[in-house]
Amino acid sequence: MESKKIAVIGSTNMDMVVKTTHLPVPGETVLGGSFFMNPGGKGANQAVAVARLGGDATFVTKIGTDVFGKQSSQLFDEEGINTSCILSDHTSPSGVALIMVDQAGENSIVVASGANANLMPGDVDACLQKIGDIDIILLQLEIPIETVDFVTKYAAERDIKVIVNPAPANALSPALLKRIDIITPNSKEAEMLSGIEVKNIEDAKQAALVLHEKGVKDVIVTLGSKGALVLTDNEFTLIPAHKVDTVDTTAAGDVFNGALAVAIAEGQEIIPAVEFACFAASLSVTKLGAQSSIPYRNELIVKKISIL
Repeated sequence: MESKKIAVIGSTNMDMVVKTTHLPVPGETVLGGSFFMNPGGKGANQAVAVARLGGDATFVTKIGTDVFGKQSSQLFDEEGINTSCILSDHTSPSGVALIMVDQAGENSIVVASGANANLMPGDVDACLQKIGDIDIILLQLEIPIETVDFVTKYAAERDIKVIVNPAPANALSPALLKRIDIITPNSKEAEMLSGIEVKNIEDAKQAALVLHEKGVKDVIVTLGSKGALVLTDNEFTLIPAHKVDTVDTTAAGDVFNGALAVAIAEGQEIIPAVEFACFAASLSVTKLGAQSSIPYRNELIVKKISIL
């Protein structure tokens, strides 16, 4: 099946992960277990997810000239991602994320943005024009909001479909929201964007309606183990999550968004596309780490056959 070109614009980090029994509360020191480093960053994770799941991925990002940046760039090449728009920052280090994962698979993350904070509209403009024909742009919020705003304007002028994963949670202007085709907040992000506290499915529906009324065409509220709530064509559909043994949820949202972009690029309607994304995300949480947990397309096929 021919897949349209997907440009992922976002962050690259090196994740430093500690596995522990529980996440510390303020002032508490916890003796953790294993430590490892794993390439990450929401943009990078989503670009890798697109590539592994069969999409035509071009990644626009900015990295430092340090060892972390060099390692990340090499890994993108190995994944088959178009790396012509991997930009180097000679003034700031590569982004770093400090991640704690408890025995239930829940995580707590702090990010030092580094070069990601310097991915500016001018950088992206030059890259997008060099890439040429683009069908879908996938964005997150670990880069400057002014850059996200610029990209949505660029896409609107060229009729390019825009998917925004509004993570980490941040305020988005009414004008920016109107330029988004699909938005994929989790419950906390939906709360911040809509002003409605999301404690259950009905709350999620109300939050989704607010975002739709603000101009977003399709709204998908991801609900973890409860699945994903889709608002499209003024109708709600709850897509259930697949039950798995959870090890680490760090990359689940990124895998969901990468898979969603791939399915849309392949011509799927939004409901089957979300079903595909939920399934891919469920496989990712069965492994530890960010990019190390991202499944390949053949893994989804094998797993799907075993379930059936």
